[in-house]
Amino acid sequence: MFIQVLILLVALVVLVWSADKFVFGASSLARNLGISPMIIGLTIVAMGSSAPEMMVAATASLQGNPNTAIGNAIGSNITNIALVLGITALLQPLTVSSSTVKREIPLILAVTALAYWMLADYHFSFIEGLILIIGFFAYIITLLVITLRRAKTAPVDDPLILGAESDVPDPVSTGMSVLWLIIGIILLPVSASYLIDSAEFIARSFGISDLVIGLTIVAIGTSLPELAASIASIVKKEDDLALGNIIGSNIFNILAVLSLTGLIAPGDIDEKAATRDAPIMLGVTLLLFVICFTRKLGNFRITRLKGLLLLGIFIAYQILLFSPLK
Repeated sequence: MFIQVLILLVALVVLVWSADKFVFGASSLARNLGISPMIIGLTIVAMGSSAPEMMVAATASLQGNPNTAIGNAIGSNITNIALVLGITALLQPLTVSSSTVKREIPLILAVTALAYWMLADYHFSFIEGLILIIGFFAYIITLLVITLRRAKTAPVDDPLILGAESDVPDPVSTGMSVLWLIIGIILLPVSASYLIDSAEFIARSFGISDLVIGLTIVAIGTSLPELAASIASIVKKEDDLALGNIIGSNIFNILAVLSLTGLIAPGDIDEKAATRDAPIMLGVTLLLFVICFTRKLGNFRITRLKGLLLLGIFIAYQILLFSPLK
Protein backbone atom coordinates (compact mmCIF):
# COMPACT_ATOMS: atom_id res chain seq x y z
CA MET A 1 0.00 0.00 0.00
CA PHE A 2 2.83 2.42 0.88
CA ILE A 3 4.36 1.89 -2.56
CA GLN A 4 1.05 2.65 -4.29
CA VAL A 5 0.57 5.82 -2.27
CA LEU A 6 4.11 6.88 -3.14
CA ILE A 7 3.48 6.18 -6.83
CA LEU A 8 0.29 8.23 -6.71
CA LEU A 9 2.04 11.22 -5.11
CA VAL A 10 4.98 11.07 -7.50
CA ALA A 11 2.63 10.71 -10.47
CA LEU A 12 0.69 13.79 -9.33
CA VAL A 13 3.87 15.84 -9.03
CA VAL A 14 5.11 14.70 -12.45
CA LEU A 15 1.69 15.29 -14.00
CA VAL A 16 1.52 18.89 -12.77
CA TRP A 17 5.19 19.54 -13.62
CA SER A 18 4.92 18.09 -17.12
CA ALA A 19 1.75 20.12 -17.78
CA ASP A 20 3.67 23.26 -16.83
CA LYS A 21 6.57 22.35 -19.13
CA PHE A 22 4.17 21.50 -21.94
CA VAL A 23 2.56 24.94 -21.63
CA PHE A 24 5.98 26.60 -21.42
CA GLY A 25 7.23 24.86 -24.55
CA ALA A 26 4.01 25.51 -26.50
CA SER A 27 3.88 29.17 -25.43
CA SER A 28 7.53 29.77 -26.26
CA LEU A 29 7.19 28.09 -29.64
CA ALA A 30 4.07 30.13 -30.41
CA ARG A 31 5.89 33.38 -29.56
CA ASN A 32 8.80 32.36 -31.79
CA LEU A 33 6.29 31.82 -34.59
CA GLY A 34 5.03 35.39 -34.16
CA ILE A 35 1.74 34.78 -32.34
CA SER A 36 0.83 37.65 -30.01
CA PRO A 37 1.26 37.17 -26.25
CA MET A 38 -2.38 38.16 -25.72
CA ILE A 39 -3.65 35.27 -27.87
CA ILE A 40 -1.19 32.86 -26.23
CA GLY A 41 -2.29 33.98 -22.78
CA LEU A 42 -5.99 33.49 -23.57
CA THR A 43 -5.51 30.07 -25.14
CA ILE A 44 -2.38 28.03 -24.38
CA VAL A 45 -1.63 29.47 -20.94
CA ALA A 46 -5.29 29.59 -19.92
CA MET A 47 -5.77 25.94 -20.90
CA GLY A 48 -2.54 24.89 -19.22
CA SER A 49 -3.96 24.61 -15.70
CA SER A 50 -6.62 22.18 -17.01
CA ALA A 51 -4.11 19.99 -18.86
CA PRO A 52 -3.79 17.53 -15.91
CA GLU A 53 -7.57 17.08 -15.75
CA MET A 54 -7.79 16.56 -19.52
CA MET A 55 -5.03 13.95 -19.50
CA VAL A 56 -6.51 12.12 -16.50
CA ALA A 57 -9.97 12.11 -18.11
CA ALA A 58 -8.63 10.75 -21.38
CA THR A 59 -6.47 8.11 -19.69
CA ALA A 60 -9.20 6.94 -17.30
CA SER A 61 -11.75 6.73 -20.11
CA LEU A 62 -9.36 4.77 -22.34
CA GLN A 63 -8.73 2.36 -19.47
CA GLY A 64 -12.45 1.78 -19.03
CA ASN A 65 -12.92 3.91 -15.88
CA PRO A 66 -15.31 6.68 -16.96
CA ASN A 67 -16.50 7.26 -13.39
CA THR A 68 -12.98 8.30 -12.36
CA ALA A 69 -12.92 10.74 -15.28
CA ILE A 70 -16.37 12.14 -14.46
CA GLY A 71 -15.45 12.36 -10.77
CA ASN A 72 -12.28 14.25 -11.69
CA ALA A 73 -14.19 16.84 -13.75
CA ILE A 74 -16.95 17.36 -11.17
CA GLY A 75 -14.58 17.20 -8.19
CA SER A 76 -12.14 19.66 -9.76
CA ASN A 77 -14.91 22.22 -10.26
CA ILE A 78 -16.09 21.85 -6.67
CA THR A 79 -12.49 22.01 -5.44
CA ASN A 80 -11.68 25.10 -7.52
CA ILE A 81 -14.60 27.10 -6.13
CA ALA A 82 -14.89 25.79 -2.58
CA LEU A 83 -11.25 25.02 -1.71
CA VAL A 84 -9.05 27.08 -4.05
CA LEU A 85 -11.18 30.24 -4.05
CA GLY A 86 -11.94 29.77 -0.36
CA ILE A 87 -8.25 29.62 0.58
CA THR A 88 -7.41 32.49 -1.79
CA ALA A 89 -10.08 34.77 -0.30
CA LEU A 90 -8.98 33.89 3.24
CA LEU A 91 -5.41 34.88 2.37
CA GLN A 92 -6.47 38.07 0.59
CA PRO A 93 -10.02 39.37 -0.06
CA LEU A 94 -10.55 39.78 -3.81
CA THR A 95 -11.79 42.93 -5.51
CA VAL A 96 -12.77 42.18 -9.10
CA SER A 97 -13.45 44.72 -11.84
CA SER A 98 -12.81 42.73 -15.05
CA SER A 99 -15.71 42.81 -17.49
CA THR A 100 -14.49 39.48 -18.87
CA VAL A 101 -14.80 37.83 -15.44
CA LYS A 102 -18.26 39.33 -14.92
CA ARG A 103 -19.32 37.98 -18.31
CA GLU A 104 -17.93 34.50 -17.68
CA ILE A 105 -19.54 33.91 -14.26
CA PRO A 106 -23.06 33.62 -15.78
CA LEU A 107 -21.50 31.45 -18.51
CA ILE A 108 -19.99 28.98 -16.06
CA LEU A 109 -23.36 28.76 -14.31
CA ALA A 110 -25.03 27.99 -17.66
CA VAL A 111 -22.55 25.29 -18.73
CA THR A 112 -22.64 23.75 -15.25
CA ALA A 113 -26.44 23.54 -15.45
CA LEU A 114 -26.06 21.93 -18.89
CA ALA A 115 -23.65 19.32 -17.53
CA TYR A 116 -26.02 18.59 -14.64
CA TRP A 117 -28.88 18.07 -17.08
CA MET A 118 -26.78 15.74 -19.25
CA LEU A 119 -25.82 13.54 -16.29
CA ALA A 120 -29.26 13.51 -14.66
CA ASP A 121 -30.40 10.37 -16.53
CA TYR A 122 -27.36 8.37 -15.26
CA HIS A 123 -26.06 8.11 -18.83
CA PHE A 124 -23.46 10.17 -20.66
CA SER A 125 -23.62 9.72 -24.41
CA PHE A 126 -21.27 10.35 -27.31
CA ILE A 127 -23.61 13.05 -28.64
CA GLU A 128 -23.55 14.86 -25.29
CA GLY A 129 -19.74 14.74 -25.24
CA LEU A 130 -19.70 16.06 -28.81
CA ILE A 131 -22.00 18.95 -27.85
CA LEU A 132 -19.67 19.93 -25.00
CA ILE A 133 -16.47 19.81 -27.08
CA ILE A 134 -18.12 21.89 -29.83
CA GLY A 135 -19.11 24.34 -27.12
CA PHE A 136 -15.50 24.47 -25.98
CA PHE A 137 -14.19 25.50 -29.39
CA ALA A 138 -17.05 27.98 -29.80
CA TYR A 139 -16.15 29.51 -26.43
CA ILE A 140 -12.46 29.91 -27.31
CA ILE A 141 -13.21 31.39 -30.74
CA THR A 142 -15.81 33.80 -29.33
CA LEU A 143 -13.45 34.96 -26.58
CA LEU A 144 -10.67 35.64 -29.08
CA VAL A 145 -12.96 37.43 -31.54
CA ILE A 146 -14.41 39.71 -28.85
CA THR A 147 -10.99 40.52 -27.41
CA LEU A 148 -9.33 41.19 -30.77
CA ARG A 149 -12.19 43.42 -31.95
CA ARG A 150 -11.96 45.53 -28.82
CA ALA A 151 -8.18 45.72 -29.16
CA LYS A 152 -8.59 47.23 -32.63
CA THR A 153 -10.73 50.12 -31.42
CA ALA A 154 -9.11 50.89 -28.06
CA PRO A 155 -6.17 49.83 -25.90
CA VAL A 156 -6.87 46.69 -23.91
CA ASP A 157 -7.51 47.70 -20.29
CA ASP A 158 -9.31 44.63 -18.92
CA PRO A 159 -7.28 43.45 -15.90
CA LEU A 160 -7.93 39.78 -16.73
CA ILE A 161 -6.70 40.13 -20.31
CA LEU A 162 -3.64 42.12 -19.24
CA GLY A 163 -2.89 39.60 -16.50
CA ALA A 164 -3.19 36.66 -18.88
CA GLU A 165 -0.86 38.38 -21.33
CA SER A 166 1.71 39.10 -18.62
CA ASP A 167 1.66 35.43 -17.57
CA VAL A 168 3.02 34.31 -20.93
CA PRO A 169 6.57 33.08 -20.24
CA ASP A 170 9.54 34.67 -21.96
CA PRO A 171 10.48 32.69 -25.07
CA VAL A 172 13.54 30.51 -25.35
CA SER A 173 15.11 29.16 -28.52
CA THR A 174 12.93 27.16 -30.88
CA GLY A 175 14.98 24.04 -30.18
CA MET A 176 14.48 24.33 -26.41
CA SER A 177 10.80 25.13 -26.92
CA VAL A 178 10.33 21.94 -28.93
CA LEU A 179 12.32 19.95 -26.35
CA TRP A 180 10.11 21.08 -23.45
CA LEU A 181 7.03 20.49 -25.59
CA ILE A 182 8.13 16.90 -26.31
CA ILE A 183 8.97 16.27 -22.63
CA GLY A 184 5.50 17.44 -21.66
CA ILE A 185 3.82 15.35 -24.35
CA ILE A 186 5.66 12.21 -23.18
CA LEU A 187 5.33 12.64 -19.42
CA LEU A 188 1.71 13.80 -19.33
CA PRO A 189 0.15 10.49 -20.45
CA VAL A 190 2.72 8.36 -18.62
CA SER A 191 2.18 10.11 -15.28
CA ALA A 192 -1.61 10.12 -15.80
CA SER A 193 -1.56 6.36 -16.39
CA TYR A 194 0.40 5.69 -13.21
CA LEU A 195 -1.90 8.05 -11.31
CA ILE A 196 -5.05 6.24 -12.44
CA ASP A 197 -3.58 2.78 -11.75
CA SER A 198 -2.41 3.64 -8.23
CA ALA A 199 -5.65 5.48 -7.43
CA GLU A 200 -7.68 2.43 -8.45
CA PHE A 201 -5.51 0.13 -6.34
CA ILE A 202 -5.97 2.36 -3.29
CA ALA A 203 -9.71 2.64 -3.94
CA ARG A 204 -10.15 -1.12 -4.04
CA SER A 205 -8.02 -1.60 -0.93
CA PHE A 206 -10.23 0.73 1.11
CA GLY A 207 -13.51 -0.21 -0.55
CA ILE A 208 -13.89 3.23 -2.12
CA SER A 209 -15.54 3.67 -5.51
CA ASP A 210 -13.68 4.95 -8.57
CA LEU A 211 -16.05 7.93 -8.53
CA VAL A 212 -15.03 8.99 -5.00
CA ILE A 213 -11.33 8.63 -5.85
CA GLY A 214 -11.88 10.91 -8.85
CA LEU A 215 -13.82 13.39 -6.71
CA THR A 216 -11.19 13.59 -3.97
CA ILE A 217 -7.56 12.54 -4.39
CA VAL A 218 -7.41 12.98 -8.16
CA ALA A 219 -9.51 16.16 -8.24
CA ILE A 220 -7.57 17.88 -5.46
CA GLY A 221 -4.25 16.84 -6.97
CA THR A 222 -5.08 18.10 -10.45
CA SER A 223 -6.41 21.38 -8.99
CA LEU A 224 -3.03 22.25 -7.48
CA PRO A 225 -2.06 24.38 -10.52
CA GLU A 226 -5.17 26.52 -9.97
CA LEU A 227 -4.27 26.98 -6.30
CA ALA A 228 -0.70 27.93 -7.16
CA ALA A 229 -1.85 30.31 -9.91
CA SER A 230 -4.42 31.98 -7.64
CA ILE A 231 -1.94 32.51 -4.81
CA ALA A 232 0.63 33.88 -7.26
CA SER A 233 -2.01 36.26 -8.62
CA ILE A 234 -2.91 37.75 -5.24
CA VAL A 235 0.79 38.14 -4.42
CA LYS A 236 1.08 40.23 -7.61
CA LYS A 237 -2.16 42.11 -6.70
CA GLU A 238 -3.96 40.64 -9.73
CA ASP A 239 -7.31 39.83 -8.10
CA ASP A 240 -9.13 39.59 -11.43
CA LEU A 241 -6.68 36.98 -12.68
CA ALA A 242 -7.00 34.96 -9.47
CA LEU A 243 -10.76 34.57 -9.97
CA GLY A 244 -10.47 34.43 -13.75
CA ASN A 245 -8.15 31.41 -13.55
CA ILE A 246 -10.71 29.50 -11.48
CA ILE A 247 -13.67 30.40 -13.68
CA GLY A 248 -11.77 29.64 -16.88
CA SER A 249 -10.58 26.32 -15.49
CA ASN A 250 -14.13 25.32 -14.53
CA ILE A 251 -15.41 26.16 -18.00
CA PHE A 252 -12.62 24.05 -19.51
CA ASN A 253 -13.33 21.20 -17.08
CA ILE A 254 -16.91 20.89 -18.29
CA LEU A 255 -16.49 21.65 -21.96
CA ALA A 256 -13.07 20.08 -22.64
CA VAL A 257 -12.55 17.55 -19.80
CA LEU A 258 -16.00 16.13 -19.14
CA SER A 259 -16.62 15.89 -22.89
CA LEU A 260 -13.71 13.46 -23.29
CA THR A 261 -15.54 10.85 -21.22
CA GLY A 262 -18.55 10.95 -23.54
CA LEU A 263 -16.38 10.90 -26.65
CA ILE A 264 -14.09 8.05 -25.50
CA ALA A 265 -16.22 5.95 -23.12
CA PRO A 266 -19.92 6.82 -23.46
CA GLY A 267 -22.37 4.84 -21.37
CA ASP A 268 -24.00 4.52 -17.97
CA ILE A 269 -22.45 6.35 -15.03
CA ASP A 270 -22.48 5.97 -11.25
CA GLU A 271 -25.90 7.20 -10.06
CA LYS A 272 -24.29 9.17 -7.22
CA ALA A 273 -22.51 11.35 -9.75
CA ALA A 274 -25.95 12.51 -10.92
CA THR A 275 -27.83 12.57 -7.62
CA ARG A 276 -25.15 13.82 -5.21
CA ASP A 277 -22.09 15.30 -6.91
CA ALA A 278 -23.46 17.11 -9.97
CA PRO A 279 -26.10 18.92 -7.85
CA ILE A 280 -23.38 20.01 -5.40
CA MET A 281 -21.24 21.26 -8.31
CA LEU A 282 -24.23 23.24 -9.58
CA GLY A 283 -24.96 24.49 -6.06
CA VAL A 284 -21.46 25.86 -5.38
CA THR A 285 -21.42 27.46 -8.84
CA LEU A 286 -24.75 29.13 -8.10
CA LEU A 287 -23.35 30.27 -4.74
CA LEU A 288 -20.37 31.81 -6.55
CA PHE A 289 -22.80 33.67 -8.82
CA VAL A 290 -24.74 34.99 -5.81
CA ILE A 291 -21.54 35.94 -3.95
CA CYS A 292 -20.22 37.88 -6.90
CA PHE A 293 -23.41 39.65 -7.94
CA THR A 294 -24.83 40.72 -4.58
CA ARG A 295 -23.69 44.22 -5.56
CA LYS A 296 -25.51 45.57 -8.60
CA LEU A 297 -23.00 48.17 -9.69
CA GLY A 298 -19.25 48.57 -9.76
CA ASN A 299 -16.67 46.08 -8.58
CA PHE A 300 -17.55 43.10 -6.44
CA ARG A 301 -15.62 41.71 -3.47
CA ILE A 302 -15.06 38.20 -2.24
CA THR A 303 -14.35 38.77 1.44
CA ARG A 304 -12.65 36.54 3.98
CA LEU A 305 -16.05 35.66 5.42
CA LYS A 306 -17.20 34.44 2.01
CA GLY A 307 -13.94 32.54 1.65
CA LEU A 308 -14.55 30.87 5.00
CA LEU A 309 -18.06 29.90 3.87
CA LEU A 310 -16.67 28.28 0.71
CA LEU A 311 -13.98 26.42 2.63
CA GLY A 312 -16.58 25.18 5.13
CA ILE A 313 -18.68 23.82 2.26
CA PHE A 314 -15.66 21.96 0.87
CA ILE A 315 -14.92 20.33 4.24
CA ALA A 316 -18.59 19.36 4.66
CA TYR A 317 -18.57 17.82 1.17
CA GLN A 318 -15.52 15.69 1.99
CA ILE A 319 -17.24 14.46 5.16
CA LEU A 320 -20.32 13.62 3.08
CA LEU A 321 -18.25 11.60 0.64
CA PHE A 322 -16.50 9.49 3.26
CA SER A 323 -19.00 9.26 6.11
CA PRO A 324 -21.11 6.46 4.57
CA LEU A 325 -17.98 4.61 3.41
CA LYS A 326 -19.28 1.52 1.61
